[in-house]
Amino acid sequence: MTEIANLGGKALHEVLISAANSLENNKTKINDLNVFPVPDGDTGTNMGLTIGAVREVKLADETVSDCASKAASAILRSARGNSGAILALFFRGFSKAVKGMETADVDALVNAFALGKEEAYKAVMNPAEGTILTVIRRCAEDAPAHKDECGGDLVKFFTKILSTAEKTLEQTPEMLPILKEAHVVDAGGAGFVMILRGILAALRGTPVESAEQTEVIEEKAEFSDFDTEDIKFSYCTEFIVEKSEKYLGEDTASALYERIADIGDSIVFVDAEDIVKVHIHTNHPGAVLEAALLFGMFAMVKIENMKKQHSSLTTETKEEEPEVKIAEPTKRYGFVSVCMGDGIRDMFRDFNVDEIVFGGQTMNPSMQDILDAVNKTPAETVYVLPNNKNIDMVAMQAAEVSTEKNVIVIHTKSVPEGISALLSFDENVTPDENTEAMSEAISLVKSLSVTHAVRDACIDGIAVRSGQAMGMLGGKIRTVGNTSEEAVRKMLPIMKDASYITIFYGEEVSEWEAGKVENMITEAATDAEVVLARGGQPLYDYIISVE
Repeated sequence: MTEIANLGGKALHEVLISAANSLENNKTKINDLNVFPVPDGDTGTNMGLTIGAVREVKLADETVSDCASKAASAILRSARGNSGAILALFFRGFSKAVKGMETADVDALVNAFALGKEEAYKAVMNPAEGTILTVIRRCAEDAPAHKDECGGDLVKFFTKILSTAEKTLEQTPEMLPILKEAHVVDAGGAGFVMILRGILAALRGTPVESAEQTEVIEEKAEFSDFDTEDIKFSYCTEFIVEKSEKYLGEDTASALYERIADIGDSIVFVDAEDIVKVHIHTNHPGAVLEAALLFGMFAMVKIENMKKQHSSLTTETKEEEPEVKIAEPTKRYGFVSVCMGDGIRDMFRDFNVDEIVFGGQTMNPSMQDILDAVNKTPAETVYVLPNNKNIDMVAMQAAEVSTEKNVIVIHTKSVPEGISALLSFDENVTPDENTEAMSEAISLVKSLSVTHAVRDACIDGIAVRSGQAMGMLGGKIRTVGNTSEEAVRKMLPIMKDASYITIFYGEEVSEWEAGKVENMITEAATDAEVVLARGGQPLYDYIISVE
């Protein structure tokens, strides 16, 4: 095999695409490494969507510096979830290491791993051993020794790096007890290993191809024959849902077709044994995706702006304008909130939240989604409420990237915490005073929720079977029942001394069922004011705020 001493811009792009394909082809396996049996096994999906942005990077004869810079920017803007955010930061450090270089040799790549590790660790306040960060760190630490062993050959270097990553991944259960208890390795670390395998395959001359190859059509349409404004629906939305056990079998998801038929056209709907595959043109992709979540978990999601695509095809020389213009401040404060469920969305609107970003469990928004919402908010200071621990890092990156507004992330990990933060907001005090008050408020609220297990598991000594209802406190399993009502009943002791309780019931729960739960909680928490509201959220039958 011919030795490779340097990577140019084109070669770097090719190995990154191979890396993206390697991850994409294995994302379901990575999702299945999810420790908890809750329906949020989305690490593989998030990382795949994050690094998949490199496919859209356009290159001519750029240097490795140019390619790395463009790739890092694309990956950052597409970053989703904590592992996706860490991955984006790694590539930002990588880009800094090769800045100004025509090509990159082994010395440059050793430095790239070192800076990539530094950038990734900067974003995590208390990094735990046994995660993707550990895999990245070990690779960076071993890189100098691997350089001395490889004689300047990049193939040998990455072979050694991959070996370090695989050995570290195998050790993650010994570093993180919860992984050992669940008999799995770290999902984020597994994703990073898949990326390295893709890079090495490309360097060896056999780049990984995407498992979902689309048919190549030689004849091209003449896009200049019609005007961009003639496009009725802006977003081409495609996704695959892996059916939950409840919907396994052919033609079991017809209700989804009925729900989306009126909000788009060009629908292709495949209702197979274990998946639903959908293509639709719509102006409301969020509504389509939210409806789809009722039937299972996303294996793939792709949303493209057809107006933007058409403009780029018809105007080659026109300089591309940003999708979202930055709104001029008309007030002192504004809010961006992440949530799912039309009822929860409407409640945040009632609290004067300016922009709602669709997202939550299994569907984490990208950094660009949050940044766009910030830019559309006409305020000097914009508070961002992630309302999910897996969105917090991406929100922080959006705050860092924003240069036109003062962006402050309030580290809300649930919808109840987000609402509690809004209740403590005072438009007459300073940003720092509001931040302190809202942060204190979220520490005083208990977030309970009920969802259904997607697999058998035993976590923290609590055994649960697939399909059973789980009562969660702060994201940790506390009770198990055969029904959601039973899971709530077992959590009543947590609520008995509360002053205020708000119950959001999910999209699959009837008003009558929710009323029974409301009565049960009212009888148990005699001193509390209990409010029942339709949240409309997928996956979670109940989200309960206890103050």
